[in-house]
Amino acid sequence: MSYELKIDVSPVYELLDSFMLYVTRKWVSNLDIGHEWVRDLDNRIPPQQVLALRQAADWPFSDYDVLYAWAYSRGPASKVTQFLDELEACSPKDCFLRSTPFFPDITLDECNRIKSGYVPLLRLWYEQYFRHVEHKMLALLIEDAAEKKMLESKMDPEALIEFASGGVVLEDIPDLKTVVLLPTVHNRPLNTYCFYTTLMIIQYPVEVPTDNEEEPPLVLLRMTKALSDPTRLRLLRYLADEPKTLWEIQSDLHQSSEMLMHHLLTLRVAGLLRIHLSGEGNERFSIRTDGASELQMFLESYIRI
Repeated sequence: MSYELKIDVSPVYELLDSFMLYVTRKWVSNLDIGHEWVRDLDNRIPPQQVLALRQAADWPFSDYDVLYAWAYSRGPASKVTQFLDELEACSPKDCFLRSTPFFPDITLDECNRIKSGYVPLLRLWYEQYFRHVEHKMLALLIEDAAEKKMLESKMDPEALIEFASGGVVLEDIPDLKTVVLLPTVHNRPLNTYCFYTTLMIIQYPVEVPTDNEEEPPLVLLRMTKALSDPTRLRLLRYLADEPKTLWEIQSDLHQSSEMLMHHLLTLRVAGLLRIHLSGEGNERFSIRTDGASELQMFLESYIRI
């Protein structure tokens, strides 16, 4: 493939991740932080400020694609406040010009709405939450990004993307020039990705070391949970031969779309499935054989075989 692979790290991305998850509650039930994280913040943040933050829940979810593009286009930002200061000082026209390479159809009014709406709320979120966890989070992100950069000379870009994300496979995607890998903590254990005109951003989860060696690691718990359901075991058996589209799986296994997506997500976060992305827009799924060997490794390590 003829694209450039970059590995980026910035507290700005993690700020956007955490804000989006708190405001929208999207995917929270599938994340390690869980609903307990949201409830704890609801209790700690003053009610009036919770209401202010939550107003963004009704705004278009696609706004976050724009915010991530702005974070990327501004280059490395060592401080969240630097990014927010620069964005606040940016004129609507300048924001528009920065956006059009990523969103050819975006309007000046949309750029102005996103800028004026999100900057004050992101400042509030930073003061109420993110500044208290930023240092710890950033240390984990920098360490993991450094490890992935060391692998760049040893692995093909496709292999490194699949390894880092635990199963994202890029196939023939026309016009793709740059792929950016971003480590994330708040989104753990999900992989998220966004296509722009010639750019793709993939966020991959960073595992957080456990403080108690007596407790089974989360990655092992995810795997055993995924394999505890007979339906998911049959799904893995079905996907062992070749990648299948969601429509093919639903048609052959007679599963409802909602239940099938639940099973696929559970297997994906456990690192047992690959998701194949192509320029045709069709996602395909296949078994990730490395997942079986990783299960054995984590199980043997924990039970000390």
